[in-house]
Amino acid sequence: MITIYDIAKKTGYSPTTVSKAFNNYSDVREKTRQEIFRTAREMGYVPNAHARTLTTKKSWTIGVLFIESTGVGIRHPFFSAVIESFKQVAVAKGYALMFISKDVAGKQSGYLENCKIRGVDGVVVFLSDYGDPYFQELLDSDIPTVILDYETTQSHTVCSDNTAGALLAIEYLESLGHSKIAHISGGMNTYPGMMRQLGYEAAMKQRGLEIRDSYVVEGAYYSLESGYGAMMELLQLPERPTAIFASGDLLALGAIMAAKDSGLSVPNDISVLGFDDIDLAKYVTPALTTIRQDTALLGSRAADILFATIDRDRDDIEALVLPVEVVERDSCAPPARGIS
Repeated sequence: MITIYDIAKKTGYSPTTVSKAFNNYSDVREKTRQEIFRTAREMGYVPNAHARTLTTKKSWTIGVLFIESTGVGIRHPFFSAVIESFKQVAVAKGYALMFISKDVAGKQSGYLENCKIRGVDGVVVFLSDYGDPYFQELLDSDIPTVILDYETTQSHTVCSDNTAGALLAIEYLESLGHSKIAHISGGMNTYPGMMRQLGYEAAMKQRGLEIRDSYVVEGAYYSLESGYGAMMELLQLPERPTAIFASGDLLALGAIMAAKDSGLSVPNDISVLGFDDIDLAKYVTPALTTIRQDTALLGSRAADILFATIDRDRDDIEALVLPVEVVERDSCAPPARGIS
């Protein structure tokens, strides 16, 4: 069996340095740590998890809270990309991820009890029922948490600048000559959906553009199907919009499908702009103009904040807001002549 002493002999570092590298001590240089990890992999070294737990007083496990009612779950391209980014940082630091629920041993007992039974060192929340008292119980505890796409003073939070993204979307569409701009909303019951809709309304007012009640349609659950249905509703209006700002890329892609099925051309007859920049956005026809969220940065910064909290390197609550940008592709164009 390969031991840390074998790795020490191979690398030239002391057994103490090798041990510290595997236990993520801050006084080991990153270059040294990576060299030790690389040698360990080459030699087939498998660390003793039980011994590491006894030494560091950690379980080296992170709980993942992801509750989503549509059935799409982590297959949604945005969330899967963010989770993958978080996972890469976690694995590099020696942590394993474990999904948590309210069910323990076949009975409903709550997230906090599940976390205590599993002994997780911290929890990352990607989606949850934020009104659930069991979720509030977790926030009230002393377990370190970081939440994506949410706003609270009880936990670290990381999100994109949803309001600024909506402003960029409206500015871009108006720059093309559009004034009849509709919004397919992600719903006011989600934090990003609420902020993007409020951002749309504020941007329209700032630019002196009319906000029609009929031009704001909810696309539930950010799905293709709800985007399709919302677009069909907009296309049936006596005076249809010339441009659509959708709260998510899947909503936008569903809207494009609906427009095509209605005999319309995107972007010649109607422009569509999304939000997220999922991988599929650049491969569809027309390629989707969208507001890009940096999924890699969202996941990695959430991980950095959570692990710093676990290691007691920070005590203050951080609300991190990351910038977004317009990605110009082929789904938007100036309105047809005489129509704006």
